[in-house]
Amino acid sequence: MIIGKDIIDQYNKAGIENFNSDFDFLQNKLTRSGANVSEIVNKIADFQVAIPSWALGAGGTRFGRFSYGGEPAALEQKLDDVGLLHALTHSAGAVSLHIPWDIPSDVSALKESAKSHGLVFDAMNSNTFQDQPGAQKSYKFGSLNSVNEDSRAYAVEHNKEVIRIGKELDSKSLTVWLADGASFPGQLNFQTALSNTEKSLKEIYADMPEDWKLFIEYKPYEPNFYSTTIQDWGTSFMLANACGERAFTLVDLGHHLPNTNIEQIVATLMYKGKLGGFHFNDSKYGDDDLTVGSIKPYALFLIFNELVYGIENNKNNPYPAWMIDASHNIKDPLEDLLQSLEAILIAYAQALLVDQKALKTAQLNNDVVGAQDILQNTYRTDVRPLLQAARLQTGAALDPIAAYRNLKVRETLISERGWAKASGL
Repeated sequence: MIIGKDIIDQYNKAGIENFNSDFDFLQNKLTRSGANVSEIVNKIADFQVAIPSWALGAGGTRFGRFSYGGEPAALEQKLDDVGLLHALTHSAGAVSLHIPWDIPSDVSALKESAKSHGLVFDAMNSNTFQDQPGAQKSYKFGSLNSVNEDSRAYAVEHNKEVIRIGKELDSKSLTVWLADGASFPGQLNFQTALSNTEKSLKEIYADMPEDWKLFIEYKPYEPNFYSTTIQDWGTSFMLANACGERAFTLVDLGHHLPNTNIEQIVATLMYKGKLGGFHFNDSKYGDDDLTVGSIKPYALFLIFNELVYGIENNKNNPYPAWMIDASHNIKDPLEDLLQSLEAILIAYAQALLVDQKALKTAQLNNDVVGAQDILQNTYRTDVRPLLQAARLQTGAALDPIAAYRNLKVRETLISERGWAKASGL
């Protein structure tokens, strides 16, 4: 299914009058406060978030998985689905592939397909957290941290293969997430596991092209519940420093213990020039991978406040790679991703509106009440007309979810594909 610009334009006609009224009201209000509305709209229009290939089908738990039908059964169909999201929002202009789930059979054809949708290939993702059919070595007791030298070498070679595939697709980064760890005390020696991981990452880093970045994720628990080898941002930061200047920490919102101050982690990493990427989702209890902004929208805004500040003030930090990492257990996956994109852009727009000069003055004067009011008053601003203005500017839908439903996208995908299960999931 392809959604052309003419279809989007026709759909937008019905809502343009309400948009003009809402935008004019907000623009006048923000202009009086000193905001440069056109500049903010341009920044929103330019903001792009990568869609992971594994998020295009229904998610699941260890108890069950419930298909929504019309799921992509091949890599090319996954690109088609990301193309649909990008056509509706013009903010999903990149796709992140997971190897070996997404090994392309025809690289040239795949690149041409991506180009036709206006997409580029973002970070490549390796998989050493599960044994693949026909695997010569097992990751049951670890991959990059394994006490078995052959298993470590096998995992390192897999990451090198991912780099080779990524080079063909013009990707410029590799994301490494490890399930390595222990389920019981005494199962492994912490220092040996960390040493093995560092050696393995250094070998992978040495194999990357000079214009590539390495993103190192961390996670406090799961699937191992006693320890994980890269359990927090500090360990990731340490390993990134050990690898070199093109290695960075990647922050996943779900990879933290409850009530962790993620915005402070973001600020610290950007201050040190080591925040490389960001995976968006939301959670109530753990790594729930829920729709972005569905549980803690104010926390998301506070995180974006630090991201916006860091982008402006920490020039030693590269522009972060953005990606959604969610699981859609009971929602239409594409609708869930559209909701996540909306929440991300709302938080970004709100953060762009923060009066950083006034906030700094309040902080220097120890005006705690004033500082809180600056943030909360900005957070309470309904910035959705700014998002709509950006979408009109780029040719996207004023209301992507309403357009998705009005155009009967899911029904069309089911009629085209049937009830096929998403490949690789």
